[in-house]
Amino acid sequence: MSQRQYYAPQGGHPSQKVMTTDRAMFTEAFAVIPKGVYRDIVTSKLPHWENTRLWVLSRPLSGFAETFSQYIMEVSPGGGSERPETDPGAEGVLFVVEGETVLTIAGEKYHMEPGGYAFIPPGSDWQLRNESDAPVRFHWIRKAYEYVDGIEVPEAFVVNENDIAPTVMPDCNEVWATTRFVDPEDLRHDMHVTIVTFQPGGVIPFDETHVMEHGLYVLEGKAVYHLNQQWVEVEAGDYMWLRAFCPQACYAGGPGPFRYLLYKDVNRHMALPYSKRG
Repeated sequence: MSQRQYYAPQGGHPSQKVMTTDRAMFTEAFAVIPKGVYRDIVTSKLPHWENTRLWVLSRPLSGFAETFSQYIMEVSPGGGSERPETDPGAEGVLFVVEGETVLTIAGEKYHMEPGGYAFIPPGSDWQLRNESDAPVRFHWIRKAYEYVDGIEVPEAFVVNENDIAPTVMPDCNEVWATTRFVDPEDLRHDMHVTIVTFQPGGVIPFDETHVMEHGLYVLEGKAVYHLNQQWVEVEAGDYMWLRAFCPQACYAGGPGPFRYLLYKDVNRHMALPYSKRG
């Protein structure tokens, strides 16, 4: 197996000689945020986080994708937070793409490095600290957990991608696989964050059109994506943000694997509007 790669933004600022035009786009069905957008000028800060900045890739947006937010966090040496999450109803997934950090959940410490994945249930007592001498960069995906009567909230866990065998998709000549951190049959979970891998030439052979919203961050390689009847070239570091029912397909361009971190909402009824009655 080839060494897995994880693209991480470095920030900075382009020179005045760089062309302004890029591949960024925002449509009624999808958005593409190319890696060249992750500059110092568009970073944000968070309450109770020290020596930390972040790029906000997506946020709940009425009439678009409404279920989740996704950040790329950059925590400098000595930085972190004793009060990282201010919303007691939010669940989270962390995925490390560069550097090392120490995550503490309910008093238990976990050392995380590239490929490290953590699921954090709502209401958890957790902290994060960069005890190394280099920045750590990781994705933080947040969702309001949807409680269901009779179904328990899933427990926290920390794993690494390299310790999980990918599941090969059927009828694809082993060119398409998904690394699943959560059992798809486990209805306690209302979101899945997985890693999808295509070998060069691999394809999604039809336009998927479904209710799940998506955040797709390209970890490695390049591909051409078919999004709502538009062909879009993407490469490592690019982010695709898809609303529900956005048609989507792709083919991997090579020469190496095409891999992305994928979010989707799952396992819950569709919320229904009700009129107020006197």
